[in-house]
Amino acid sequence: MNERDFADLAAGHALNALSEADERAYQEALAGNPHWSSHVRDAADAVAAISATIEPVEPPASVRDSLLARITELPQNTAPEPVFDTAALEDFAAAGPAPVESESEAASAGSTSGSGWGPRRWFTLAASIVAVLALGFGAVTVSQQLTRPATLIALEQVTTAPDAQSATATMPGGAVATAHWSASTGQSVLVTEGMPSLPSDQTYELWFVRDDTPIAAGIFETDADGRATAILQGDFHSGDIIAVTVEPAGGSPDGTPSSAPVIAVATA
Repeated sequence: MNERDFADLAAGHALNALSEADERAYQEALAGNPHWSSHVRDAADAVAAISATIEPVEPPASVRDSLLARITELPQNTAPEPVFDTAALEDFAAAGPAPVESESEAASAGSTSGSGWGPRRWFTLAASIVAVLALGFGAVTVSQQLTRPATLIALEQVTTAPDAQSATATMPGGAVATAHWSASTGQSVLVTEGMPSLPSDQTYELWFVRDDTPIAAGIFETDADGRATAILQGDFHSGDIIAVTVEPAGGSPDGTPSSAPVIAVATA
């Protein structure tokens, strides 16, 4: 399984839409490739952001009635009683036990026959979404949210909140970091520009500094121009300092900063 296939499975896992075989493949791939966990976080953030921005809508009673009517119109076929061929059974027994297919072979065969989280499964999911949208429940909102990164959705939620605030800090090398936060939503997002690139064995880590105590809030990477939009994991509290440190790949091993902050933005 390559990383792109795993990202598809992570999306299906976040939507609780995987079959048993796909879920097993997802768990095995994650265990063997822990560095792919960023796809898990991104998928979970996207689903959470979509859930937070779409108001639940009570479907009209006519929808239920229509579905029940369609069901009653469908032919109800009764499976015929199985007929056993005694001679065939005797021949089958004489042939000896059939070879047992290993679990991994079965999973592999299942994925090639359409049980995997491939184009057919995505088409099915897309068709399900379209069916819901055809009922008129927030079609524009859902379609827009599904195509936007979770970070941009979170940034929009924070910046449009009634108590939205922001502050900017500049690093000695000229990099700029702007923290956006909203106490009413409990969310905060850091937007960077010009951050220095890090080697593959290091990463940037976010922190809430609350009453002089650092609280880990996730890791992030920048693009080639040092730009990033990173959601701080956990609830923002008024007065927190939003800080960034350079840590080993995967984040601080003991949950505390291993270096001095390269960015610190006060929110008080």
